[in-house]
Amino acid sequence: MKRIALLASLLMFLAPAQAQTRAVAIFAGGCFWCMEPPFDKLEGVLATTSGYIGGTKADPTYEQVTSGRTGHYEALQVEYDPARVSYERLLEVFWRNIDPLDATGQFCDKGPQYRSAIFAVDDSQRVAAEASKAALDKSGKLSGRIVTEVLPAAKFYPAEAYHQDYYRKNPTAYTYYRWSCGRDKRLERLWGPPPKS
Repeated sequence: MKRIALLASLLMFLAPAQAQTRAVAIFAGGCFWCMEPPFDKLEGVLATTSGYIGGTKADPTYEQVTSGRTGHYEALQVEYDPARVSYERLLEVFWRNIDPLDATGQFCDKGPQYRSAIFAVDDSQRVAAEASKAALDKSGKLSGRIVTEVLPAAKFYPAEAYHQDYYRKNPTAYTYYRWSCGRDKRLERLWGPPPKS
């Protein structure tokens, strides 16, 4: 009996520490297929999920969201270990992979569902996101007004299974889409050559 009580106390003591090893961040950067790779290769990221956030319809489908009438954004939910990667680092990766000057969408994808945004899940993320946006704006690195919004997180709906890890499942189609959309060309014009991996 004493062993069980001791084990229960130990588990209660460890539970908060374990809970801190997994946190969630949500970013909208246009096509969610293209947002997965830069986060997937980041040390400390545990999982990424493509999905929808910010709209009015429960359990939206891809077809409904792409109509532009549900109010949802295509977004990426990033699960990460804050002991291995900071939220500030995730913000750096986010900015480097979007066009924060485009209010109409991202790259060749236009419409409200492709707008860029940071969805803060708590006050500390909101403060960090606003500070990151202000620092980028003040840096003068970009030649226009940053239109990416910082919004409170809403319910996140995972996208259909065929959208998850699309770049891994369909590398040829993904590479062609990314090239034909002009994403990398525009990113290089905005941010310079991509950093060496």
